[in-house]
Amino acid sequence: MLTVSTVNVNGLRAAARKGFLEWLADTEADVICLQETRATHDQLPAQLRELDGWHSVLAPSNAKGRAGVGIYSRAEPQQVRIGFGSAEFDESGRYAEIDLPGLTIASLYLPSGEVGTPRQDEKERFMKEFLEHLRGLRERAAAEQREVLVCGDWNIAHREVDLKNWKANQKSAGFLPEERGWLTQVFESGYVDVVRRLHPEGPGPYSWWSYRGRAFDNDSGWRIDYHVATEGLAERAVSARVEKAPSYDARWSDHAPVTVAYEV
Repeated sequence: MLTVSTVNVNGLRAAARKGFLEWLADTEADVICLQETRATHDQLPAQLRELDGWHSVLAPSNAKGRAGVGIYSRAEPQQVRIGFGSAEFDESGRYAEIDLPGLTIASLYLPSGEVGTPRQDEKERFMKEFLEHLRGLRERAAAEQREVLVCGDWNIAHREVDLKNWKANQKSAGFLPEERGWLTQVFESGYVDVVRRLHPEGPGPYSWWSYRGRAFDNDSGWRIDYHVATEGLAERAVSARVEKAPSYDARWSDHAPVTVAYEV
């Protein structure tokens, strides 16, 4: 069994102070994909860079205090790659890959965007380049008889069942028709939304709740953290859960870990 978790930590140093390290000590995951780490290597304490029993890959952003992704794995990676061959985005702390036997696992932090601003233009440029990378990655993996798993904060709710207040958010970044259509293209290019396959009905399970108002208490969330896998691996997924904190004050991020167990 291979258990993989993905979580946007909303600042790794802050999360460590609030309970992330305790969660890490208890987790059964074999691989953990992190997003929005918001720290360079030298800003992180040793307990977050060199963890007992874990191999760590950290890809900080060249913009101070922004983005950043990482991967912790119990097994030593055969190869590590940062970025996906993009002149614009490879140093932005948004993508990292590791190779394990027969499997490539990636951590993705897709730009969140903001309608009518340059941030949305950036998101659209990223999506265009990244879709081409996903297609090429799947083709290369198939030729090598490997599977692919891209985990992370995709910052798009695909369908109405993926967010509580979908009617009010139809013109909001993260639920725009063109963003949802792009995610459909991903799923039509040889990839599977693993959690949705295991939980086909919805609503949710949500993985992000705003800190504002009573969104967490009312489970008024978004499902934007995905396990996106090639078919061979998706078929071997046996369970999926969102590790939602028991209460608002027990949260160490505005996201919750999304954890899937695969038979390998």
